[in-house]
Amino acid sequence: MYRLVLPLLVVLSLGSAGQAYGRQVVPPHRETGADVARVVAVAAVRPQPGAGPIVRLLATRTSWSGAPQQLLVLGSSTGAGGREWLRVQLPGRPNGSAGWVSRDNVLVRHVRWWIDVSLSQRVVRVFREGILMRRIRAVVGAPETPTPTGLFAVYEPVAQPGAGTRFIGSWALHLTAFSSVLENYGGGPGRVAIHGRGGASLADPLGTARSHGCVRITNADIDWLARTVGSGTPVRIHR
Repeated sequence: MYRLVLPLLVVLSLGSAGQAYGRQVVPPHRETGADVARVVAVAAVRPQPGAGPIVRLLATRTSWSGAPQQLLVLGSSTGAGGREWLRVQLPGRPNGSAGWVSRDNVLVRHVRWWIDVSLSQRVVRVFREGILMRRIRAVVGAPETPTPTGLFAVYEPVAQPGAGTRFIGSWALHLTAFSSVLENYGGGPGRVAIHGRGGASLADPLGTARSHGCVRITNADIDWLARTVGSGTPVRIHR
């Protein structure tokens, strides 16, 4: 009996053209949080709500760790037939890329967290509904390999084995941000992360600008961050 019911529930959760979707999505804001779209069916990305060529397809899982693909929602619009379209931040180059996907292909949830990274102060601040929850000293990008600025999001949290000795510590929170000068490092496509510290990275003191573009914090802080925030959480990086 359960095998007959569960697929029906999944189909109903995806919605259909003209269906009421419930509350409207909200744009990202430090005081109110943000909406996150989990891709539950392969989603075609278009340059306009329901219009224009398909510019890419979004899978239900990330390519690196195979985690559920969850993307920051930047806005929404209603198209022909009452279909709702969401403008989501894309997890690829160039930084700040966005596109429109049908809400029928995603499930939307709300997050109350916000991560603020100040490069001049070399500090990470974590907010919940506008209230400062933790202030964290960090190592940021060196002048020749700067940490990119802009509004990004956590793309996927990845646990690291051997945290006591690995350069990037116990966790890496991969972001939707990419280095502006490096196409590849650490076996990845130049993707920027907030991660811990271990091994040789301990030689760079907290509060310095010596990384390849990533934001390094203590393992205790990255462990807390990985437990607290999830994919899609907004990350504002600024001078």
